[in-house]
This record gives sequence, C-alpha cells and structure tokens, in this order.
Amino acid sequence: MSAAAPELPLTPPRPPDAPLSYRLGRRATEYARLMRLDKPVGTWLLLWPALWALWIAGEGRPTPRVLIVFVLGVVVMRAAGCVINDFADRNIDPYVRRTRDRPLAARRVAPLEALVLFVLLLAVALYLVTRLDLLTIKLACIGAALTVSYPFLKRVFPMPQLYLGISFGGWSVPMAFAAQRGTLPRVAWVLYLAAVIWAALYDTIYAMIDREDDLKIGVKSSAILFADMDRFLIGVMQLMMLYALVLVGRSMEFGRWYHAGVGAAAVLFLWQQWLIRRRDPGGCLRAFVNNQYVGLVVFVGILLQYVYA
Repeated sequence: MSAAAPELPLTPPRPPDAPLSYRLGRRATEYARLMRLDKPVGTWLLLWPALWALWIAGEGRPTPRVLIVFVLGVVVMRAAGCVINDFADRNIDPYVRRTRDRPLAARRVAPLEALVLFVLLLAVALYLVTRLDLLTIKLACIGAALTVSYPFLKRVFPMPQLYLGISFGGWSVPMAFAAQRGTLPRVAWVLYLAAVIWAALYDTIYAMIDREDDLKIGVKSSAILFADMDRFLIGVMQLMMLYALVLVGRSMEFGRWYHAGVGAAAVLFLWQQWLIRRRDPGGCLRAFVNNQYVGLVVFVGILLQYVYA
C-alpha cells in the first residue's frame, strides 16, 4: 500500500461544548451513512429481484405479510451487508478516493461500534424471517453466511462481483419462492441465475470506477480481471441475463407485456454500453445507477402481465 494515505482522526471534529442532542445527531448520521441509508440505489438493486420473484411465485398476488417481510428484510440486510463490508475494508478504504470518507475509513466510527450495529441488524433480520416458514428460514441462514463471507473474498477471489451476485444480489429469489410456494421450481433457479448475472455485471461497472486504486492496493475485481475486454464481457453478461429472463417468460408462458419489459431492459443496457465507452468514472457511475431502471422495467413488465393477462 502507498505510504501517502492520510492520517485520519479517531473521532469526528465537533465543538468542544456541543450539546448532547448535537452529539447524538452526529452519531445517528454516521451510522446512517455506514448503512448507506443516504444511497438507496443499492437497496433498489437488491429489492427488484425479490419483487420479480414474489410476483411470479405469487401469480401476481403476493401474500401481503410475505411482501412486507421481504421489503423490510432487503432494506435491513443491505444495511448489514454495507456495515460488514466497511468493517472488512476499514484499512483499505482510506486508500481509495471514492471510499476514503466512509465513516469507518475516516475513523468517525469505531470498529466495535460497527460490529455492534451489524449484530443488531442481523437480529432484526432474524426476527423478520422467523415470521415465515422453515424452508425460508433455512435459506435465509445460508444467505446470511454468504453475505458475511463476501467482503473477505476481495483479497483472494479474482471475481468477487460474481460472488456478490451469488450471495447477496440474487439469494432473495429462491427465498421468495420458498416463502410463497413452499417449493423451489425450476423457474426459481432460472430467475436466480438472471439476478446473479445482473449483479455481477452492474458491480463490474461499479468496480471500473475504482480500478486504478484497486490495482495499487491489491484488491481484486472483475474490472481488473477483464482488463481491456471489460466492455465486451459486460455486454456478454447483459445478453446472458436477458436470455435468462426470456427463459423465465417461456416457462411462465408470459406474453407481450413481460417481453416489452425485457425489451426495455435491453435498450437500457445499450445505453449503459454508451455510458462506459470511455471507461471514465463519471460515465461508469451513471451506468451503474441506471441499473435500478433495468430492475424497474422488468418488474413493470411482470406486473402488467398479470394485470392484463
């Protein structure tokens, strides 16, 4: 690592006689930033596959209790994933321009505080999932173990973005089918595959932003692995995801509304290819954020398919 990393304070600066309400407000703000509550794009990217699965498994009418549990569960688990990720990267993030101001990296939150927050979030997630059936609880435990292990693979696994999809980006899909149907049909695994590929491709686009910094500090990513073939291989993954969605539509005998949603996703993928054509950080960030609309249009297609079928 470079010796030029900044020396960071252990506590955030504040007026010496700040009132208790001010200090509590500052702590709450830092915890919210640690959980990425100020950046909801990541939550949407995780929520869309869950909503796809809930609507398909529930044949257009997911059980309200299951829907509420999954929406809250995604929000909580995304927050927990961000906390444990920043804990694992607390000594790496200060060397990356995009992440050096994160609460743990900037030493405004102590590692022990982050671990306590992580445990509390896991406890909330556990409470939520116990409102569901045993199969869903078992799958949730597997998903939690995968999520916790993800941040630590960046040092050893050359494509952690793929593991992100396997562990975090798409695991809500089989859970949703288990909660709604009590079984895991083939279509659940095809939809899971689509979600895994999607997470891998949008996180590869995100990793392109940090490629130079990651190379310096030895963090692995698919953006580094793909090198100058990154745009081509992202395009391959985009086609694979679209094909998996087409297979889902065939399995469910969906019609024009669903395929219109998939077609809209294809148009958005073309726009993303345009945005990353120069590989500049600003364009890559815009392409990454654009993926929330990919999830939206696919969901709208599923929704309209059931409304007008």
